[in-house]
Amino acid sequence: MEAVRSITSTAVPLDRSDVDTDQIIPSDWLKRVERTGFGVGLFSEWRDDRDFVLNQEQYAGAGILIGGPNFGTGSSREHAVWAIMDYGFKAVISPRFGDIFRNNSTKNGLVPVVVSAEVGEQILGAVEADPTLEITIDMENLTVSVPAIGLEESFPMDPATQERFLEGLDDIAITMRHVTKIDGFEGTRPGWLPSAG
Repeated sequence: MEAVRSITSTAVPLDRSDVDTDQIIPSDWLKRVERTGFGVGLFSEWRDDRDFVLNQEQYAGAGILIGGPNFGTGSSREHAVWAIMDYGFKAVISPRFGDIFRNNSTKNGLVPVVVSAEVGEQILGAVEADPTLEITIDMENLTVSVPAIGLEESFPMDPATQERFLEGLDDIAITMRHVTKIDGFEGTRPGWLPSAG
């Protein structure tokens, strides 16, 4: 997982609430065994509509997705996070995330930024009005700012999750921080018990 200290990018305004993981990445994409290549399937059923926001050139290359309330509800498929990241997004801003989706995001390096419904609508409207608008997400100070409209808001994140992003730590990297203790413990185990070696 790559460390994330700050993200500054344009954004895509997805003005829909209750977007579930099946809409993010339809189930026919779940047959793949690798973690890459899912970006093509991101919102694939909606992308059949030429007017869908991801099909609009003015939003090409954006690194932040602005969603409505209840983003990422539904099944626990980690593929939804992989698809969003593979497409090129580094963060999603929403008033509320599905708990499992949010957890999967933090473990894979996708920043979930929770804002109030009012702030979410303000950012979404500002990006719709000006697709060149830049948003900055500061992981050290836990703030989201849109300088062009004079907006800066803090967002919640527990210290352990914040550290994951700042240090680029996935679950394996966190475990490996304790490798000396693990090796010491394994060295004292009786030979008849299963071992890591």
